Amino acid sequence: MCTPLLNNTLSVSERNLLSEALNRGIIKLDSVHDELIASKISEIKKSHPYAVTPPNTPTGRWSTYFKDPTTGKRINIKGKTEDELYRKLLNVYCAQQNLDNITFHNLFEEWIDYKTYMSNSPNTVLRHKQRFQKYLETSSLDPMRIRQISVTSLEKECNKIIEKFCLSSKEWTNVKTILNGMFSYAIRNGYLDKNPLDTMIISKKFRQICKKTGKTETYNTDELKALFKYLEEQYEQTKDVTFLAVKLNFYLGLRVGELVALKWEDRIDFSHLHIKREEVRNQDTNEVMVADHTKTNTDRIIPLVPKAINILLRIPDNGSEYMFTHAGERIKARKINYVLKWYAIRNGLPVKSSHKIRKTVASLLNANGVPIDTIREILGHSNLSTTYNYIYNPLTEKETYEMISKAL
Repeated sequence: MCTPLLNNTLSVSERNLLSEALNRGIIKLDSVHDELIASKISEIKKSHPYAVTPPNTPTGRWSTYFKDPTTGKRINIKGKTEDELYRKLLNVYCAQQNLDNITFHNLFEEWIDYKTYMSNSPNTVLRHKQRFQKYLETSSLDPMRIRQISVTSLEKECNKIIEKFCLSSKEWTNVKTILNGMFSYAIRNGYLDKNPLDTMIISKKFRQICKKTGKTETYNTDELKALFKYLEEQYEQTKDVTFLAVKLNFYLGLRVGELVALKWEDRIDFSHLHIKREEVRNQDTNEVMVADHTKTNTDRIIPLVPKAINILLRIPDNGSEYMFTHAGERIKARKINYVLKWYAIRNGLPVKSSHKIRKTVASLLNANGVPIDTIREILGHSNLSTTYNYIYNPLTEKETYEMISKAL
């Protein structure tokens, strides 16, 4: 009903002929438009399922109903004249047809644009795009109209994806996050009335992966002693404050982007730091910059323990607003990870990234009885569930055995 006048079914010569006719004034767009509207209204008069009622009084209105596709309810529509009423109905049917034509791929593009605007994490948006291209764009869901996607068709395709790509439970959760975001967005915009994910059943088995432990996710007591010794030696030799920054973060537990974005003004007093910005990278241009917000868009105040204060006092006055600089430039996050990487390589150890520092801090605090909610606040998490995923055993086997022996 709302198809365009010129479409891909016309040949090149036909489109050229129409274009010439328009240029020569043989065909008038205004008259074509009026005839097209009249033709569409004529179709509505034949197919509209509800009665059209003329006004009962001279000042009354023409009225009829249409069915809301999202709720199934009848909605009254009125016009001063019969023509006005049918023109309103035409808009309703055109909008309905547009909704009916939204494909799964269209929905993703619209949702990811919205997500890009709303999110302060370009890395998250990039990962959503990558996973969609890998798992969903290649599926039979991609060209389907979203109003034709049933629970069973979605269920069948999702189970196929899990089986085809041998997904782990964690990776499926990442894919499901995309699907849930898309369908929730569709509901909010009136494209759908319910989320087909809500009753979908996954029956395929997930790929089993080695569960993470304190050995892989944290630095234990012996590893910390060796690393701290190395950092001190390197700082004395080079006077590069990057080595102090790495050591300091074992007493702060910051995201690496937050660590390298610290300014001297963030030190509120001798016992607290104000965390309110982070380093971010533009995924399109690869440009690195400092943003005036954290990952969760919330500031936080964290305590400075005596060992952290001692390290801060050792950082020389470099004349910069940033705490950590080298050769007149602010230290970037990648340099922090570079230090940890080469320490591991030179000593024949598994590489542990800067993110493991946060898990080490969380695990040490937990092992020493600090309340989990306080740990959450220090790490800057929005939810406790995230913090629990950072908790591991940071002790050596000997220390663990001694604790078990003492407890029993």
